[in-house]
Amino acid sequence: MTSDEIRRLPTTSGSIWGSFWGSRRKPPLAETPKISLTNSAIKNAKPQKKDTKLYDTGGLFLILKPSGSKLWRLKYRFGGIAKTLMLGTYPDIALKDARRKRDEARKLLADDIDPGAEKKRQKLEAELSAASTFGVICDEFLDLQESDGRSKMTMVKNRWLAKQLMPELGKRPITEIEPFEVLTILKRVERRGARETAKRLCEFACRVFNLAIITSRSRTNPAASLSGALASPKVKHHAAIIEPLAFGKLLRDIEATEGFMTSRLALKISPHLFVRPGELRKAEWSEFDFEACVWKIPAPKMKQRVEHHVPLSRQAIEILAEVSQLTGTSRYVFPSIRSNSVPMSENTINAMLRRMGYGHDVMTAHGFRSSASTLLNELGLWSADAIEHALAHKETNKVRAAYHRGKHWDERVKMAQWWSDHLDRLRHGATVISIQTALAKPRTLNEMRGPCAVPINEAPYSHSLATHSDGLTNYALYGIFPSWHVKSKLPTSSGLGSTA
Repeated sequence: MTSDEIRRLPTTSGSIWGSFWGSRRKPPLAETPKISLTNSAIKNAKPQKKDTKLYDTGGLFLILKPSGSKLWRLKYRFGGIAKTLMLGTYPDIALKDARRKRDEARKLLADDIDPGAEKKRQKLEAELSAASTFGVICDEFLDLQESDGRSKMTMVKNRWLAKQLMPELGKRPITEIEPFEVLTILKRVERRGARETAKRLCEFACRVFNLAIITSRSRTNPAASLSGALASPKVKHHAAIIEPLAFGKLLRDIEATEGFMTSRLALKISPHLFVRPGELRKAEWSEFDFEACVWKIPAPKMKQRVEHHVPLSRQAIEILAEVSQLTGTSRYVFPSIRSNSVPMSENTINAMLRRMGYGHDVMTAHGFRSSASTLLNELGLWSADAIEHALAHKETNKVRAAYHRGKHWDERVKMAQWWSDHLDRLRHGATVISIQTALAKPRTLNEMRGPCAVPINEAPYSHSLATHSDGLTNYALYGIFPSWHVKSKLPTSSGLGSTA
């Protein structure tokens, strides 16, 4: 007898064959006839000792649990595999809603899309959207800024900008924000007359949206093109004295001013260094190489995030020598009056200028850079590139920037000393610089260093030498700094030219 003939034998419970084949079948759930469900049938259905299925049409059915809960499910096949899709619970999902979900799933199947996989994708997208509001991404952006070493004041300003955007955009999914929504906020700020704030707010929002794009949480930046819809802010330059006679008077006033000694010396050295006020007040003794007469400012402290080297003139070194007697054992060159562990206040120099009678519309701490730039460019003795690099202005071309950093270093060294000498002339009352004096750019560092320069082999204090090599003669500045300030990284034959 063949297997097919065996299968066709009666399968009663008393039959050996019935017992055999019956034991191979999995007992099904208790089922109701497959007819359309009604609301009353669902409401009146009583729970059994085991799960019971109440079938509708098109694969839709309701599982009645022994606990009394009712769960909507949809049976379907995709890729030749039988699958079940969860549609929700009854009565949260009514019969008509369950049928609508069934029909939507059938449409997906008709388009060769697995309804189960699509539901998971939509759920993941919803979770990602909930975690991708403008507020969440804005907080991430601020955290990145802080970890990148942005100054405390920069972070205060950025958090203030973020606060302006939060009421309207904070809880919105970033993918749903439209350009007109951002523009509405910007225009409101602009109507207050705060054009510069509106511009900065637009730039800030743009950077937050860019972070969302980079992290795959958005595809567009609704703030990217809004700057063209804003009125241009009035350009405000840092107030600066650029007339030689008036600048000379300022230098004399600085020399005569009274106050906390460290603050006075910070103000006194400001005209000599070309640096920004924030870079000066955060200067640390460890950044100064007095053998090479150079101040190496780390990249995180610079506006452009690029390490910057500042050549030190004889006058700058003499001022630093005075400062070292006061703060030499602290971390910062110009620490706070209240604590040596933090730098001096960012408003210290401006406050001193105010006390001297120079209003914020006449001279500012940042204005010393403008004064130097204007006066040096007007004299025409130094290349514009050397002046720009001394000011650490941004060079967009990286190859050009690297080239100029090396090419103009020697010129910057000589310019730094010439500028300090020029400041001395102005301070002593010079009103007109003769062409012979102006053109007398020192050709050797011996000429630049003046009375403090002596040949190395004549320097009595080799432990505190500050040496240069100009290609002609080596010279040393000696007896100025305590030995614990002088590094020995460079051999005595090395010079400023090797540190660029």
